[in-house]
Amino acid sequence: MELIEQLKKPLLFSGLNDVDLAALAAITVRRAFRKGESLFSEGDEATGFYLLLTGSIKLCRMSQDGREKVLHFVKPRETFAEAAFFGDGKYPAEARAMEAGEVLYLPRQGLLELMSRNPGFALNLVVSLSLMLRKFVSQIEELSFADVTSRLASFLVRRAAESSTSFGGITYIDLGIRKGELAARLGTASETISRTFRKLKDEGIIEVQGSRVVVHQMDKLQKISERHE
Repeated sequence: MELIEQLKKPLLFSGLNDVDLAALAAITVRRAFRKGESLFSEGDEATGFYLLLTGSIKLCRMSQDGREKVLHFVKPRETFAEAAFFGDGKYPAEARAMEAGEVLYLPRQGLLELMSRNPGFALNLVVSLSLMLRKFVSQIEELSFADVTSRLASFLVRRAAESSTSFGGITYIDLGIRKGELAARLGTASETISRTFRKLKDEGIIEVQGSRVVVHQMDKLQKISERHE
């Protein structure tokens, strides 16, 4: 029952009933991973995909000039590598653990057999995949059309909602990632992120204290973020 409850959480399986979830649980494998471990590398055969339970995973690939490009930071309760599963059969990026944790592994062959036996199961997966595609299109639009300042402001506002403390009208936000990783997530360079932080600081909106951001004017930060929300 615990495994079924865990499978209910990601968007990909949100449309499945308990019978389908039980069938899915029967082919699912629980795996632990260490910090720094690669679950798969770019170009490996896509034998299945994953659901992150605990820990932290980043999906990354190397550019032609040898620099690492972070494509996505996977959060607990998110599935990842499903696009490769339904695509050309190759993982397009590396999945590397930033923190130790645990995943559920869903093998390709077992899932294909479930889909062939149960058309309703397959249809629910297609609907869920379309919802995920819409979400990613929105993220691409954000990266394409919003400037770095508004993207950073939006990240800080969302992060404040997830993990922050407030005293006397001042909000303290734990970034949760290094600035270089934040830059990759927002689709820009580390130097640009540093300049943007300084710009917001010069305007009296925030102050940076190591891995913590102190927000003095949350209303202004929210207005900046609204340029692309």
